[in-house]
Amino acid sequence: MEKNHLSGTSGDDMMQVIDAHIHLDMYTNAQQQQLLQELDEHHTEALVAVSNHLSSAKQTWKLAQVDKRIRPAFGYHPEQQLPTTEELNELLRFMEQHHTDMNAVGEVGLPYYMRKEDPTISIEPYMELLETMFIHAVNWNKPVVLHAIYEDAPVVCELLEKHSIRQAHFHWFKGDESTVQWIVGNGYMLSVTPDCLYESEIQRLIQQVPLTSLMVETDGPWPFEGPFHGMMTHPRMIHASVAKIAELKRLPIDSVYHHLFANTKDFYQL
Repeated sequence: MEKNHLSGTSGDDMMQVIDAHIHLDMYTNAQQQQLLQELDEHHTEALVAVSNHLSSAKQTWKLAQVDKRIRPAFGYHPEQQLPTTEELNELLRFMEQHHTDMNAVGEVGLPYYMRKEDPTISIEPYMELLETMFIHAVNWNKPVVLHAIYEDAPVVCELLEKHSIRQAHFHWFKGDESTVQWIVGNGYMLSVTPDCLYESEIQRLIQQVPLTSLMVETDGPWPFEGPFHGMMTHPRMIHASVAKIAELKRLPIDSVYHHLFANTKDFYQL
C-alpha cells in the first residue's frame, strides 16, 4: 500500500528529522520493512535514498514507488570500478526515463579510499564521469549528492563552479577548514552521521559549519561504533546526532531540530 505524502510540521513534528543520506537498497528485505514500519515512531518524515549503480537505482526506484517517504537519488558511487560505456549509457537512460521521480543525482564523486589503497588508480576518468553526472544534473535541474572528502573536495568544488551548480550536498564530509569555508561560502550543504557522538574530527567540523549549512544522515547500513556498536544503523540514531549538535553549538535543541529539518526539506524540495 502506498503511504500518504509528507505530513505537516505541528505538535510532535518539532522533533521531526529527515535522513539526508541512506542506502536503503543495501538493507535486507526484512530490515527494510522493519525500518520503514518504525519511521513514524521515531519521528522520521523522509529518507533520501541514494544509489550506487544501475541495479541499485532500479531497486531504490521500486522502493520509492511503494512508500512516498522514500525520496530517491540515482547515480554511480565512485568507490568502485568505472562503468563500461554501455553500463554508463544504460544508467543515464534509466535516469532520463525517471528523472521526474528522483530528488537528486547521487551518490557521485571521487574515489578517495580506493586511491588511498592503490595510488596507481588515475583520478581523471572518475572526474570525467563526475562531470557527465554534473551535466545531466544541470539539464534535469537536480541537486547532486557528493562523496568528496579531504583533498578531493576542493577538486569537486572547482568542478561544481565550472558547471555553475548551486545545489550540492557533501555527505559525511571530512576536510580542512578552508574547504569548509569554500563549501559554505558557495551555499552548498554538508551532513554528518552518528559518528559525531564519538569522532572529534566531526565534532570540530560541526563547530565550524553554520547550522544553516548542516543536515543529518545515517549513510546506513554503514555500521557505527560508540553507543551504536553492534546495532543495525537506523534513522532513529539521528536524534542522538541532533542532541550532540545542539550541545556542541550551545543552542536549544528545538531550534536545532527546526533548522536541520528545514534545511533538508528545502534542499531536496520535499
